[in-house]
Amino acid sequence: MVLTTEFERVELPLADEFTISRGSQSVAENVVVRVSDSAGMTGVGAAAPSRHYGETADTVEAVLPELLAVVEEVGDPHALDRIERRLRKTVHDNPAARAAVSIALHDLAAKRLGVPLYKLWGLDPDESPKTSFTIGLDTTERVREKTKEAVEAGYPILKIKLGTDRDEELLEAVRDAAPDTTLRVDANEGWTPREAVRKCELLAEYDVEFVEQPVPAEDPEGLAFVYERSPLPIAADESCVTLEDVPAVADRVDIVNLKLMKCGSLREATRMVHTARAHGLEVMLGCMIETNAAIAAACHLAPLLDYADLDGSLLLADDEYEGVDLTDGEIRLGDLDRSGTGAK
Repeated sequence: MVLTTEFERVELPLADEFTISRGSQSVAENVVVRVSDSAGMTGVGAAAPSRHYGETADTVEAVLPELLAVVEEVGDPHALDRIERRLRKTVHDNPAARAAVSIALHDLAAKRLGVPLYKLWGLDPDESPKTSFTIGLDTTERVREKTKEAVEAGYPILKIKLGTDRDEELLEAVRDAAPDTTLRVDANEGWTPREAVRKCELLAEYDVEFVEQPVPAEDPEGLAFVYERSPLPIAADESCVTLEDVPAVADRVDIVNLKLMKCGSLREATRMVHTARAHGLEVMLGCMIETNAAIAAACHLAPLLDYADLDGSLLLADDEYEGVDLTDGEIRLGDLDRSGTGAK
């Protein structure tokens, strides 16, 4: 079989400037990958690199020729294990770049079999949790407005970014605008351990469901300190990047937040889900700010999850790719009328 490959860099303006405790962005840079077979079928994927993990669109473009050369040499989109092993051996780091290739290959493999990706894996679409919708840091009034807009759009779960000296003010504004909505909080490493415990006690008063990454990933003992004292469940994001991190955080969190752009492939994400289950952890799958060329694939893992945070494409002003329908936060895998990931 002959496979041909290509990639392109795309700039994706956001609907609103997106701010977390580490900084702001108004544009997301993704790199879209396409893998085509000799019959004219094409699989599409995308990398959404994060500087926090040492990747940029530049580094993705730099390594993709080597990664795609492996795909063309193997020449079989169904040889997913073999290709993944060789990709990791060729480029050990750069997980977002490898994830883009993995997504494109899975999309093509499922298209060649004429089934949506979740059916290829034998998953039940009715088991998909609803996705949250993220409210980034902003002025208190703008946060209130964004919250009202999200509620009016029908999103039943909101993830609120905190990690500032205005946390209580922001939380009060959100809860006032969304009195009946499920709230989750993400501090993005923004608190000290003792501060995090105090904040968790406050968040419990506002009926927050859980708190994500309260302290820096470089402070595992601080994470344990918070976990042992928090009245709310604790989720690890920056503290859980690779498969090896899952057992390392198992005694200091309740939930792990996995991301394709952190772990490098759909198959690795699946391994992380099962490893987390073996350690008694709940699982969330998150994302960066991504085009549907990436998000659509992540949606097919939803039946394996307890929680989903797959709103990356919803934060864009425009996306040339369609994906899985996420209206009202529902991940509608069962409504897909096309094969592959659903990205087109």
